[in-house]
Amino acid sequence: MQKQSIKMMSGAQMVIETLKRLGIDTIFGYPGGAILPIYDALYHSGIHHILTRHEQAAIHAAEGYARATGKVGTVMATSGPGATNLVTGIADAFMDSTPVVIITGQVATAMIGTDSFQEVDVIGITMPITKYSYQVKDTAELPRVLCEAYYLAGSGRPGPVVIDIPKDVSQRTAEFQYPEKLNLLGYQLPPEPDLDLIEQIHAAITQAKRPLLYIGGGVIHAEAAEEVVQLARKARIPVTSTLMGLGAFPPDDPLFLGMLGMHGTYAANMAVFHADLLIACGVRFDDRVTGKLDRFSPNSKKVHIDIDPAEIGKNVAIDYPLVSDVKKALQALLKNPPVVHSEKWIEQVQTWYHEYPLHYKQENTSCIKPQLVIDTLSRLTDGRAIITTEVGQHQMWAAHFYQAKAPRTFITSGGLGTMGYGFPAAMGAQIARPDATVVCIAGDASFQMNLQELQTIAERNLPVKVFVINNHFMGMVRQWQEMFHDNRLSESKIGNPDFVQVAEAFQVKGIRVTTAEQVEAAIQEALSISGPVVVDFVVEEEENLFPMVPPGKGNDEMLVKGWDE
Repeated sequence: MQKQSIKMMSGAQMVIETLKRLGIDTIFGYPGGAILPIYDALYHSGIHHILTRHEQAAIHAAEGYARATGKVGTVMATSGPGATNLVTGIADAFMDSTPVVIITGQVATAMIGTDSFQEVDVIGITMPITKYSYQVKDTAELPRVLCEAYYLAGSGRPGPVVIDIPKDVSQRTAEFQYPEKLNLLGYQLPPEPDLDLIEQIHAAITQAKRPLLYIGGGVIHAEAAEEVVQLARKARIPVTSTLMGLGAFPPDDPLFLGMLGMHGTYAANMAVFHADLLIACGVRFDDRVTGKLDRFSPNSKKVHIDIDPAEIGKNVAIDYPLVSDVKKALQALLKNPPVVHSEKWIEQVQTWYHEYPLHYKQENTSCIKPQLVIDTLSRLTDGRAIITTEVGQHQMWAAHFYQAKAPRTFITSGGLGTMGYGFPAAMGAQIARPDATVVCIAGDASFQMNLQELQTIAERNLPVKVFVINNHFMGMVRQWQEMFHDNRLSESKIGNPDFVQVAEAFQVKGIRVTTAEQVEAAIQEALSISGPVVVDFVVEEEENLFPMVPPGKGNDEMLVKGWDE
């Protein structure tokens, strides 16, 4: 490794200098004793620091920043409880392949292992939920470790990387040597696409009668949305998306069938079941998509293109396994676009789509259907806002009724399903893209998990809009209790504060909406306000989410209650 010698610096100064050279302009965090030397070095650095009111909010904000831009997010926290408060966010980033570097303070090296004040083994705790973890014992190694961490987090399959820095390491001085070249032994990026396998996939597509493209978050990470659209349109292949892939394919394209899986559309799930060739791009065949495995696309040959070899064949047997960057693989395939004679198939899937559409009936204007709020928001923003969501029924309604028209505009917690994610993620997305309209669609239960961040958006006048879908329940929990536990509503009914008064206590505009007739005007008002807004939509309490695949069932066995209402 070639290095350029600069001068003597403290470890804390090295951290900040390296971050500046890496182009890091924003850090989310919360200071404390073990990381104070680094915060001291940050003071005159010019790097934008966002002080959240809880470390969990800091890492979710860093995730939102990363998801909205494709850049690596950065979060800092102190040792002990500061580090453990990050764990949920680290797991969330790991599950959803979000690139984040987490810098934690640690007790002095001589105190490690003595159960000293605010000591915790952050490396041991986070090892299963990171791409890699470092504990730095040599001050001179800090620049190299930081450069490696950002490269690891953002390359290949993205993910979180932890750097744990003992306090004395950040205080000691050493010669600052910035690595001009990295040499990560054993870390290899996927090879170029196997052209023989590309030819086989091309032949399989050409011969298929009922092909289906199944796309996920890996398409967005790979910036491959344009290639997916080209393949679908040139080869005339219908498309379905996971929750994480929403925004990668135009929602108004006749080839798009919507989301598949547990709460997927009828057309998507039936197309998966009847397809004879499933072309999976940047997905991991998770259980919320597949349902009962032996009923998942049982009639199809399966292509799987993914950057992570560990995902291929993990849950579903694959006939054409291609370990590759999705963008490069699709570009290779598009050099000679396959032609499919699939008009009868397209006619069939579109018949399913039109016979069993996603819908709701807003007949009684004295109450509000939650779907109406999201549908109206989608129309008024033309699907071009950045939407973040919390987790629950409202998340799935957002997936159904918000027509996201571009990648990196639908940001949600997929794999971990983290309540409390959406609001701080909206903060991070707004900071990353200050000119964008950013709306967090929140449940009343989820919103209260990081509600304290109203202070963060208030003091920075971040124009985040929070739309609370307020049904006075943990909605998804209540629905499962109704359907599978004889309606025993054990601890799913929640008491809420007055969200308008809470918002106004933080100097944030609050609006309450109680009738369907008020919905559109309230959304227009919220969007027109230059600062942050919380809108409390008091919705029908016991509205259920459909379609739904019951646990243990195949996706073709979905419950479709509501179409005959």
